[in-house]
Amino acid sequence: MCFYIASAQTDAFKFKRNIIGVNSAWHKLQLPNQLYKNANSGFDDLRIFGVDGKDTLEVPYLLKQRADKVISKEVDFKPVNESANSNGFFYTFQLNSASTINQINLAFKEGNFNWQITLEGSNTNTEWFTILKDYRILSIKNNDTDYQFTKLSFPDSKYLYYRLMIRSAEKPGLLEALINKTDTIKGTYQDVKYKTFRLNNDAVNKETVIDVTLENPVPLSNLSLNAQSDFDFYRSIKIEYATDSFKTDKGMQYNYASLYQGTLSSLEKPEYNFENTIASRLKITIQNNDNKPLRLGKLELKGNIYEIIARFDKPKLTYAIFYGNDKIKAPSYEIEKFESKIPENLTSLTIGEEQKNSTYTTKIEKPLFENKVWLWALMAVIIALLGWFSFKMLKN
Repeated sequence: MCFYIASAQTDAFKFKRNIIGVNSAWHKLQLPNQLYKNANSGFDDLRIFGVDGKDTLEVPYLLKQRADKVISKEVDFKPVNESANSNGFFYTFQLNSASTINQINLAFKEGNFNWQITLEGSNTNTEWFTILKDYRILSIKNNDTDYQFTKLSFPDSKYLYYRLMIRSAEKPGLLEALINKTDTIKGTYQDVKYKTFRLNNDAVNKETVIDVTLENPVPLSNLSLNAQSDFDFYRSIKIEYATDSFKTDKGMQYNYASLYQGTLSSLEKPEYNFENTIASRLKITIQNNDNKPLRLGKLELKGNIYEIIARFDKPKLTYAIFYGNDKIKAPSYEIEKFESKIPENLTSLTIGEEQKNSTYTTKIEKPLFENKVWLWALMAVIIALLGWFSFKMLKN
C-alpha cells in the first residue's frame, strides 16, 4: 500500500538525509548516531519520503532495536535425598530425564547467611563430578539492605542427578530450587565512547558520584564498571541520565531520570542492562555508607543499534529520511501486522549527511495589532466611547 500526499508534507520537517542505494522493494538501514541529536526522543517524527513528480510517496517502515533475548526453560525434577555430615548439608535432585541445564535458583527461609557451596553431577548417583566448587551464596537483610545472591550459574551440564552441598553450621532452610536451561540470543550493540569521566567521593553524604558526558546523544542500554576492593563488598548503585538542563548562578544544573537501581557486589559481574535510552549525560551514584570508597576504574558503555526495515514500492524514486518535527504523531503502518512476511536477508542502504530541509516552513501568526487598519479602528472606538461618557457627565 503506497501513501501519496497531495502537497508535499516534507515542509513540516527541519532536517533530512538522502538515502542511497535503493534498488528493490525491501531494504534495511541503520540510523546514524548524529541523527539522535535532532530527532524526537521517541522517533515519532521519522518519515521516509520519495519524490514522484509533484506528489510525495511516504514509505512504510518498522523501527527495530536488536537487544539481547533471554530464553529460559524450566526443567522438571524431584528431590531424592537429603543428608548431612561433618562437611555440610547435602541435597540431591533427580531430573525426569537427562537434560542440559546451566542455572539453579535457590530460595531459603533464612534472611541472613553467607555460605560456600559445591555442586556435583552424576548419571548413576554413585560417581560424582564437580561442576561448581567453593561457590559463594549470600543474603543480607536489615534496615539498610535487602540483598540476595542465590543463583548458581555454570557451563551447560547434562546429568541425571545433581547434588548440592552447603557448608553451614546449622541446617539451611531450603524452600525451593528451580532448575533452568537459559540461552541468550545476542543483540546488536555498538560501543559508546564518553567525553569526560568525573569522579567525586562525597564524604558528607557517604557516596561516590560519577558524572559521565558523551559527545552526542546516543542510545545506551549497557554499562560495565570496574570496581575493586581488598575485601568483599555490596553497595547500592543508581544509574541516571540527564533529561534536560538549566542555568543557575552555580553553573549548569541537570534534571535526571532513573535508568537502573540495584546492587554493586563483589559476587556478581558489575554489568548492568536497562532499556535502550537516548542519552548524552549520565550520573552513577554508589552508596558507601560507612565503608571505604571502592577503587573505580574503566567504564564501558554500549547501546543497541536502531535499524529501519522499509518497503520501497517504487525503487527508482529519489528517497530521503526526514525528522525534526515536535508536533507530529508516530506513524502507523500496516506492515507492522505482517512482519512475518518480510524477507530475512535485506540489503543495507547508506544514509547521507544531515541537511537542513530547504522546504521547511513555519506558520508565523502576526499579532492582531500589527495591522494598521485594526489599530485605527480601535482608536476610533475608544475616542467615541470617551466622547459619549464625557457628554453624559456634562449633561448630568
